[in-house]
Amino acid sequence: MAVQDVLAPGAGDPPAPGPAAGARGVWRRLRTRPSAVVAGAVLAALLLAALAAPLLTAVSGQDPYTYHDELVNSASGGAPHGAFGGISGTHWLGVEPGTGRDLFARLVYGARVSLLVAAGALLLQVLIGVSVGLAAALGNRWADQVLSRITDVMVALPMLVLAIALTTVVPEDFPRPLLLILVMGALNWGGTSRLVRAQTLTLRRLDFVAAARLGGSGPLRVVRREMLPSLAAPVITHAAILLPSNIVLEASLSFLGIGVKPPTPAWGQMLSTATTWFRADPMYVLLPSGLLFVTVLAFTVLGDAVRTALDPREASRLRVGTRKEKTRD
Repeated sequence: MAVQDVLAPGAGDPPAPGPAAGARGVWRRLRTRPSAVVAGAVLAALLLAALAAPLLTAVSGQDPYTYHDELVNSASGGAPHGAFGGISGTHWLGVEPGTGRDLFARLVYGARVSLLVAAGALLLQVLIGVSVGLAAALGNRWADQVLSRITDVMVALPMLVLAIALTTVVPEDFPRPLLLILVMGALNWGGTSRLVRAQTLTLRRLDFVAAARLGGSGPLRVVRREMLPSLAAPVITHAAILLPSNIVLEASLSFLGIGVKPPTPAWGQMLSTATTWFRADPMYVLLPSGLLFVTVLAFTVLGDAVRTALDPREASRLRVGTRKEKTRD
């Protein structure tokens, strides 16, 4: 029997969260929170709509690029004909002022862009942050000092200003979604690195990590088999909170005109053009802004629920409560 099978974390050590705690237990705790269920359903519907955007627009008979000049009133500056932005059986959410493009099609295709950029940037942020955090915590004192100072600089940088500067110097023909992913991912990994470094410094002092070393495991094996599973819970929690921030940042860059370029639809880009139509066509402002608000709120609520579900103390409280209920029964 290996040494790591004999030695367990000490009584005073906090239990290591992560996949070892059981995904089914985390799922069960999430299902007990109505807010998490509602937020998950909203996000699932949004993701499904984004993935099925071509099918949904085909059912409606519209696309996000075709102009319909006959649906806007040129005499009034381009406001849509009809009430509520030109809503009809053909155009389910109305049309875009000035162009007559179908608003439903542009919203679902815009969801694709916003979610793709936010998720891609998140993957890059987590990859860089985890790598730098582990290297700082497990390296020598010199490496820790250098990497920690670099992380401090990245955290202190005015990210929006720097993102604007970087996106404006890149050639126009560079794919804009990919550029946003690279810029956002390369600038916003400092918080993840700090979190991983702090958690790793705690983990390396625990008994089960020492047992793995005594059992002959090399540094890479210890990181892969012992530390990374224990880091999964805090990293997932941090990522769930970071994702809505990425959505807002992408929308902000598109709103400022340096994000996704027309005619590719994006929520922030739609809001940028909608500001001049607030009085003539409020629906054009309310729909993308409301969808952005609901998406960010749902991700925030779900992220908080995931944090609670992955908290071992919360799991212990739920187990104690379950035992008490069974005892009373």
